[in-house]
Amino acid sequence: MNGDGSEQEEDRCQEPDVIATGNILESFTESQEIRGLINSLKGVYGNLGTREVTIEKFIVIMDKYQEQPHLLDSHLEWMMHLLLDVVRDNRSPSPLVHLAFKFLYIITKVRGYKIFLRLFPHEVADLQPVLDMFADQNPKDYETWETRYMLLLWLSMTCLIPFDLARLDGNILSEEGRTRMPIMDRILKVAKSYLVVSDKSRDAAAVLVSRFITRPDVKQKRMADFLDWALSTLSKSSFQTMEGTIVMDGMLQALVNTVDTIKDNPWKLMPSTVLECLDNCKLSESNQTLLRKLGVKLVQRLGLTFLKPKVAKWRYQRGCRSLAANLQFSAQVPVAQNLVAAAVTAAADEEEYDIPGEVENVIEQLLIGLKDKDTIVRWSAAKGIGRITGRLPKELADDVVGSLLDCFSFQETDNSWHGGCLALAELGRRGLLLPSRIADVVPVILKALTYDEKRGACSVGSNVRDAACYVCWAFARAYDPLELKPFVNQISSALVIAAVFDRDINCRRAASAAFQENVGRQGTFPHGIDILTASDYFAVGNRVNCFLNISVYIASFPEYTQSMIDHLVNMKINHWDGVIRELSTKALHNLTPQVPEYMTNVVLPRLLPLSVGTDLHTRHGAILACAEITHALYKLAAENNRCQYTQDYVTKIILNIFSTIPDGWQWLINDSLRSLPLVSSTARQQIKVHSWVPLCNCLFLGELLQQYISELQNTEEMIRCGFSLALGALPRFLLKGKLQQVLEGLKKVICISHKDVSFAESRRDGLKATAKVCQTVGVKRDGPQDEFVCKDNVIQIYMMLLNGMSDYTTDSRGDVGACCKQIMCCVAQQSAEKIDRFRAHAGSVFLALLNFDNPPIPYIPHREELERIFPRSEAVTLNWNAPSQAFPRITQLLGLPTYQYYVLLGLTVSVGGLTETTVRYSAQSLFDYMKKIQNNLDAMNNFCETLLRVFEDNLLNDRVSVPLLKMLDQMLANGCFDIFTTEENHPFSLKLLTLCKEEIKKSKDIQKLRSSIAVFCGMIQFQGDMREKVLFQLLLLLCHPFPVIRKTTASQVYEMLITYSDIVDPDILDVVMTVLSDTNWDAELPVVREKRNYLCDLMKVPKPQLVSKVECGVFAVEFS
Repeated sequence: MNGDGSEQEEDRCQEPDVIATGNILESFTESQEIRGLINSLKGVYGNLGTREVTIEKFIVIMDKYQEQPHLLDSHLEWMMHLLLDVVRDNRSPSPLVHLAFKFLYIITKVRGYKIFLRLFPHEVADLQPVLDMFADQNPKDYETWETRYMLLLWLSMTCLIPFDLARLDGNILSEEGRTRMPIMDRILKVAKSYLVVSDKSRDAAAVLVSRFITRPDVKQKRMADFLDWALSTLSKSSFQTMEGTIVMDGMLQALVNTVDTIKDNPWKLMPSTVLECLDNCKLSESNQTLLRKLGVKLVQRLGLTFLKPKVAKWRYQRGCRSLAANLQFSAQVPVAQNLVAAAVTAAADEEEYDIPGEVENVIEQLLIGLKDKDTIVRWSAAKGIGRITGRLPKELADDVVGSLLDCFSFQETDNSWHGGCLALAELGRRGLLLPSRIADVVPVILKALTYDEKRGACSVGSNVRDAACYVCWAFARAYDPLELKPFVNQISSALVIAAVFDRDINCRRAASAAFQENVGRQGTFPHGIDILTASDYFAVGNRVNCFLNISVYIASFPEYTQSMIDHLVNMKINHWDGVIRELSTKALHNLTPQVPEYMTNVVLPRLLPLSVGTDLHTRHGAILACAEITHALYKLAAENNRCQYTQDYVTKIILNIFSTIPDGWQWLINDSLRSLPLVSSTARQQIKVHSWVPLCNCLFLGELLQQYISELQNTEEMIRCGFSLALGALPRFLLKGKLQQVLEGLKKVICISHKDVSFAESRRDGLKATAKVCQTVGVKRDGPQDEFVCKDNVIQIYMMLLNGMSDYTTDSRGDVGACCKQIMCCVAQQSAEKIDRFRAHAGSVFLALLNFDNPPIPYIPHREELERIFPRSEAVTLNWNAPSQAFPRITQLLGLPTYQYYVLLGLTVSVGGLTETTVRYSAQSLFDYMKKIQNNLDAMNNFCETLLRVFEDNLLNDRVSVPLLKMLDQMLANGCFDIFTTEENHPFSLKLLTLCKEEIKKSKDIQKLRSSIAVFCGMIQFQGDMREKVLFQLLLLLCHPFPVIRKTTASQVYEMLITYSDIVDPDILDVVMTVLSDTNWDAELPVVREKRNYLCDLMKVPKPQLVSKVECGVFAVEFS
């Protein structure tokens, strides 16, 4: 789960073009273009460039239909026939055949192999040619795996011909005089050989086995031997090695696909043997998610073979499913009574039979699978529990439900709760959770709907709450309204609370969907239609709207009011997330007018003890809640002229919270401002100093102004922040005659000196205070400079603000100077950076300066080009907040020499950033620009010189250099420097390599080192001595002191050799790749160094020499 994930709460921060994207295609409109691409294969396969372009066009078209693949169905047959005609043509050379199979695979990937499989030719005449094609295949050729994958799928269809395969063998001897291998054995040999390969052909081989082994003749003659081989291979393999993991994956897939047929064959003990072998493998201890999932899947299918394939007669069956009937609940009572009577009769007629002991082992393993750390394993186990329970007698099934409820102990982890919810939903959906158990299940689900467990700085449990919503959704479809009637109020209130007050957007939307399903299927939820209208899928997407608006509307219905308030008080005001605590208290403020007596008599007395408690989160939330509720009561009382009653409570709250304050409010204000170093960074951002501004009229004395200005030079940064904000909040009458004095004090805060160079936050708050003071006093051209912003001090004020533009101070939290730059963002660099609100403000200022007419601003470089890029008519509609709109425009400035350096510097932190949308659109815009200048040697040289200058100017500046390495990796991977790769030892590549080496020298930054590895691998495409230098650097990193860097290097070098196979002599390529993949790079350095040196010898790269006396550095050694 994403425990600390954030969501954009303000509508203005959202990107409509990103959020609302989706495919609404009506038909396959590119059929003629696809036909033309397929027909052109014979003409393009021989040219690498045109072949790659053709493949890319085909992929782009087909990928459009990933979400609506059914639109291809009517076109699949002719596409297959065109491609198979190429394959069957004896004159087709091998590269053309591989290209045709690659196209077939692309189609299969989009539509799914199960649909595509039925269209393969499967006559008797097709079997022998398909088998013969395997003789030309090399399982180790990583460039042609699509051919083998499609051949295996084709063979899985042709092997189903309705004739005994022995009739196709005959008695013909081979040319050498030996009897040739029967077709049955040939097919099995092919299947076995591809079950252990490392590419996707392994999946197709498992499909082949599952279909081939079901043939009656094969089942009789070869099944036992095949199962013995599979179990033997499985037991000899280990998931501790990569090779063993691959083999186990193939065997498990084959067994999963064939185990359903075991119960029909003469070897009755085989399921027990398979189960025993699986127990010995201890797959639950593997760190490979896929192996654990296949293990659970195989266990559940083995469990089904021990039980009779019948539907349980005792299961609950809901009768009427009409929406109209559900909304008329009263009419359903006789129907429901008849259903119960029918269920009792069916249970009495249930047939009893012995249950094998192995079933208990199966259920135990599935219950363990429900607690697995990965969702796909838990989901598979939950489905297995449902399937097996459906074949058990009623008493045993009830025992399973009892064991399942044990998953919901608070000693269990969130994984156990999540798996338990999935299993309960499966049982309910299948009618296996009888109404007698609902009373035990509902309390558990209500707890799961609010499950939230703090882990460090975040929490876990959103997946549990989401699964609990799924349970409520499943119950709505499974049970008659009469069965759920006693629990309607509890479930409806819990779902409303989750839909409105949950922290995570996916949980709120899941709760809204579950509530909607209950309203439609059950028809018993109070005010269901009205609530659904206000809290639909889109409405609950905004958290602030849910807490402050939707909650008020729902609380107007008395059935939900008290439960919503109790939830906020019990679960939300003590939440670990400060934003949730504040929203909860504001929600309590808005809900107070609904039930003022309950707030006064119950909630406030409950909050008062919490406001002086020991838990910081609870105390903070309780104090805020007391303030918000009291404020709401005051406003309500003022409307009704009952202020005295509210004042009594205000007095009690103040005495309770501030009883230890020695010198009253002024002391509290000053002490709070001086104690900001003890306040969390999040809370500091929210300080508005509003609490004491109304007291200024009576409490603020003239001498305090001088005291506050003197505190601006305090050695504590946060104290400077506090008193800067305090000065910014002064009312106008207190600034009268003191403006110049205040500005001089703030100027000292804003200026960067050697002593306080790291005090970026105080400079930010000083700039904020300056802007607020100017807004407060107003502008008067010829006014006195001690009272107004006027002609005598305006230059001083602008210089203070413009100084913030050069502040790029960073600390561990990132660019804390962003707010300083936000004040006057008028350069293109700032319009290309990664922070949305900063980029939006910078862009708006940039366009305002460009389009200012009264009078026009002179000396703007490249004004004509800028006005063409940013037409005046689009100045208002251009959404700088949306990366999809901003970056395509701003990257066009790369072609303007004056702006190129600055825009590229801004783009660097965006392309190499972390936000997905920012990275995607900024990178795509940069790549589009690079494609335009790819054939312009002068433009490419200028760009690369600028890129190197950005790198050199920001060497060892992690704010820029780490994103720059990430950007270089993407640019190299997208062929942005292809024009230089044909020239040996191009100066750009040599300079880039030198800068990269200098950047990571003595670095211990894992992120930086990983990014540099990717860059080195991309630079292998440059010709000449560069390759040897790059290989030397990569082999150097294979002996890095950090194991994670050694493993990353080995993995990326392996992928690099697959991509650029010409780097290494083909005779030693397999050996090199085997060493890279099979070596344990976590081992001790002497062991790893021996393997690395062996690679140096193979690849003819100089071995790094270990010097006897070393200095600490990134490699902890020096090399000659």
